[in-house]
Amino acid sequence: MSERHLTAADGVDLVYDDLGPPDSVPIVLCHGLAAAAAQFAADAAFFAGFGYRVLVPDLRGHGRSASPAKLTPATVGIEQLATDMTAMLDHAGAHSVHWVGNSLGGIVALAMLKQQRLRTLATFGTTYAIELPRIGGHHLVTAARGMLGPNLLAKVTARHTSDDPAARALIEAILRQARYDVVAMLAGVLTRYDLVAEAEAATIPILLLRGGKDHAVNAGLVRTLKAMRGRANFTLVDLPWGGHCANLDAREPFRAALLEFWSSSPVPAPPGGRPSQR
Repeated sequence: MSERHLTAADGVDLVYDDLGPPDSVPIVLCHGLAAAAAQFAADAAFFAGFGYRVLVPDLRGHGRSASPAKLTPATVGIEQLATDMTAMLDHAGAHSVHWVGNSLGGIVALAMLKQQRLRTLATFGTTYAIELPRIGGHHLVTAARGMLGPNLLAKVTARHTSDDPAARALIEAILRQARYDVVAMLAGVLTRYDLVAEAEAATIPILLLRGGKDHAVNAGLVRTLKAMRGRANFTLVDLPWGGHCANLDAREPFRAALLEFWSSSPVPAPPGGRPSQR
C-alpha cells in the first residue's frame, strides 16, 4: 500500500491510499462524515486481492487530510469535495473508476456524475436528497460535543451506528480523531441538498445498498427510490444486518454484492484471481 499526497487548488493537503496493481481496474472507497479512510482498510486489501487497484481517500478535514485555513460552507462543501476527488483521480492517473461511497462519500460521487469519471456508482447510507431545517445539523453537533466531550460522543455515536462489537470499536477509534469544527460545518451543509436529477440523468450502472438497520437513512430514501426504481441502470440490494457503515457489520454480503455488481456491469474485469481468504 502506498500513501499518496496531493495539494488541492486552494492549498489543502489531501491524502489517499493506493494499493493493488497500478494498471488494473480502479475502485474508489470513500468514507462518510466524521469518518476516514481507515473505515475501508480491510475492504481495500480484500478487493486488491481480487486484482483491482483501490484508491481510498481521506476527504478534506478528515483523517490525514488537512482542513482549509477558513472553514465555510464553500470550503468544505459538496462541490469542493467533488473537486478534490476529481483532482485525486487526475493525480492517480485513474480516468474512470468504480466508486463506492458511504453516506457523504456517496453524496460526493453524485455531485461528480456530470464529469463522467465513474464507470459505476455504489452507495450505502446515502440519500440522493435531503431537506431539513438548516439550523439543525451544525447546532446539534456543536451541542452534543459540548455536552458529552469528544471521547464520550465517539462512544455513544459508535453504539448507535452498529451492533457489531468490532465495528463499534473501529468507528469509535475513528470518531475520536474527528475534527468537530469540520463536522459541524458539513452537518449544516448536509441538511439540504438535492442530487436526484444528477442520478436520473446518469446512464452508468448504479447500485444502492440498503442496510436494514440504517433506520434514519432508510426513512429518507422515499424520494430517492421513487425516482430510481424501475430504471434499467439502477439496482437495489438489501443488507438486512447492515447499519450505516454496512461494510463493517455486514462485511461478507457487502463485498459479495459489489463483486456481483461489477461483474455484471459492461466494463472490464480485473486480471487477478480470488484471494485466499474471504
